[in-house]
Amino acid sequence: MSGPGAHSPPQSAALTKSGIVGIEYALPERVVTNEELEEEHPGWNLPQVAKATGVFARHWCDSEETALDLAVAACERMMKRNPALISACDAILFCTQSPDHWMPPNACLLQDRLDLPPSTAALDFSLACSGFVYGLYLANALVASGSAKQVLLVTADTYSKWIHPNDRGPLTLFGDGAAITVVAPSESGIGHCALGTDGTGGPLFCVPAGAARTPRSPETAQGKTDLFGNTRSAEHLMMNGPAVLDFVKQEIPGFVRSFLETVGESIDSLDLVVFHQASRLGLDYLNNALNVPSEKRFSNIAAIGNTVSASLPIALRQAEEDGTLVPGMRVLLVGFGVGLSWGATIITWGTS
Repeated sequence: MSGPGAHSPPQSAALTKSGIVGIEYALPERVVTNEELEEEHPGWNLPQVAKATGVFARHWCDSEETALDLAVAACERMMKRNPALISACDAILFCTQSPDHWMPPNACLLQDRLDLPPSTAALDFSLACSGFVYGLYLANALVASGSAKQVLLVTADTYSKWIHPNDRGPLTLFGDGAAITVVAPSESGIGHCALGTDGTGGPLFCVPAGAARTPRSPETAQGKTDLFGNTRSAEHLMMNGPAVLDFVKQEIPGFVRSFLETVGESIDSLDLVVFHQASRLGLDYLNNALNVPSEKRFSNIAAIGNTVSASLPIALRQAEEDGTLVPGMRVLLVGFGVGLSWGATIITWGTS
């Protein structure tokens, strides 16, 4: 069919601005302290490890608790605070690298658990520590284009299920957690999102076996101990910590400076800077390299560890809870990790 106006989109359509209108989170009840880990592994020197990680306790799921369960718990907390916020969402974006099943997607299962209507769009996407910024990018695009009126962005990971119990690096660093973020039309809120990817770094942070490329087998289940006494199999999380830290040092400061220049901002013009809670070494390096004043820093890694995709939104909500973050503040968010991938955006805080 042809002719003037036939099946043609509007020639000029105003994009809808969007912002974060609510964040809530959930952590497993089980708390694992460094003292507990040291009792199990007396040769690990946990006080020395904590100087590098900055983690003194973390929350881990029990054997039957999943990322989906944590997401539901976060939604229930939000519904107690604002009953109408979840029901108004017509799209679900679920970011996780620890789904309940390879199929169906967690987003579809969450739609059912929340009893949202069949008209709800629902999809999963797989990213880790950059997942929240990528999720804001996607949610903002959906609202801006008019494809969704309100988006429920879920970031939930349970890395404890991927870690070998004798692998010191990831075991002492990661905690489980979930956050839900509601993105809706707003006059000010989510700014430009800058994103990056370097897939050559994929092997630095991965679970080598268990999917289609390398299926599970007796060989992939066999644990191996490295020169440092850490044990893992190909079915467990493999993290090259020093190489990942090198990536952070080499890539992220320059990326942030370029991003701020592009959007006409500076650390001085912002109220708060929140990095993905990677490790104490990583956070200290970034804050110092970018000259972030102490009063503009926020960190919660000590009590909950690195919670992967949930790290940034949990930090925002906890900063709001303790009064550090108040409406009207402008916040730089920076995520980075598995992929390798990274992203940054500036938000104007408007929830209460």
